[in-house]
Amino acid sequence: MSTFQAPKGTYDLTPPRSAKFLAVREAISAPLRDSGYGYIETPGFENVELFARGVGESTDIVTKEMYTLTTKGGDQLALRPEGTASVLRAALEANLHKAGNLPVKLWYSGSYYRYERPQAGRYRHFSQVGAEAIGTEDPALDAELIILADQAYRSLGLREFRILLNSLGDKECRPVYREALQSFLRDLDLDEETRRRIEINPLRVLDDKRADVQKQLADAPKLRDYLCDACKAYHEEVRALLTAAGVAFEDDEKLVRGLDYYTRTTFEFVHDGLGSQSAVGGGGRYDGLSEMIGGPELPSVGWALGVDRTVLALEAEGVELDLPATTSVYAVPLGEEARRVLFGVVTELRRAGIAADFAFGGRGLKGAMKSANRSGARYTLVAGERDLAEGVVQLKDMESGEQSAVPLAEAAAELAKRLG
Repeated sequence: MSTFQAPKGTYDLTPPRSAKFLAVREAISAPLRDSGYGYIETPGFENVELFARGVGESTDIVTKEMYTLTTKGGDQLALRPEGTASVLRAALEANLHKAGNLPVKLWYSGSYYRYERPQAGRYRHFSQVGAEAIGTEDPALDAELIILADQAYRSLGLREFRILLNSLGDKECRPVYREALQSFLRDLDLDEETRRRIEINPLRVLDDKRADVQKQLADAPKLRDYLCDACKAYHEEVRALLTAAGVAFEDDEKLVRGLDYYTRTTFEFVHDGLGSQSAVGGGGRYDGLSEMIGGPELPSVGWALGVDRTVLALEAEGVELDLPATTSVYAVPLGEEARRVLFGVVTELRRAGIAADFAFGGRGLKGAMKSANRSGARYTLVAGERDLAEGVVQLKDMESGEQSAVPLAEAAAELAKRLG
């Protein structure tokens, strides 16, 4: 037992469960890679001000949940609590938007950090796969991203998730709604912290999960009643495109998400099998974020899907992923000469794309065969001095128990044939 343990609210990914996480990352990213999205990777920490400006100074993420540090040189940095601001910063810094091919389509995968109360489905360190389409205002782009996320989840076998959809308006119509909402909220019985939020970003109050607050919000003004004609038309086009694609969604007028930068389309993927932490991912349009962080006007849209939340959703539905075998062939040498010969065969198999492993450490036949069983290999190669003298190796089918001698020179080809 080690003296040290993983920090509170974090987790280690270890085999065999880690294979699920890899499969989920692959499944989420596959539709993106097939749709023109290129991979981007950003540092695990950024300037604090990037998130304060972009995510919003009134958000819980910035006020309570960011891990911040001061470098020896005096710089104020934060472990990234989300991906969009970092990706947009990197795209601007690399001038990707000036290459003449908009939108800039990017996808990413990584770890993110928030100081939250640890509970089932909520961690202080978590993994996401995200996608951003930067530089174009088009309802088809919003619909594309939602459809790709839906496609990814269905490819994994998930069925019991729901897509919530809303529009938050834009810089033309939202200020009118903001004023009406502030007037309503100021008359409610709210704590001081929530009252401060009313003045900074009143829409965030709608996202408050406390039952006593939600009860008071029952008669709050509805954003849909304040949307301008352009926002209404935009939202209706997103809805129409999703419907035409056969992607089911639910209109949720209270959906505002937890970040300040969203405009117009906002959406969330939820799974009711996860209890109170039902969101497995979400996103929306953020047309003003580029300007917030010092860039040009670049209307954009994106999402992030939680890898750990998705794994929990799969487990809640009882979905077993069809994971590739980590080992297809296990080689068991008996003696020094056999070690050298079979190690060469294993290397040849690996070069041919066959998952192969080797009984390291000079174990005896009994111990090595136990390891072969534990590896999950379909076939075991066994060779001793007598076998080598005859120019053969023993090939054992671990499912049927059948064993036969095959010429050493043909062992790799025979295994390739059997494994298809």
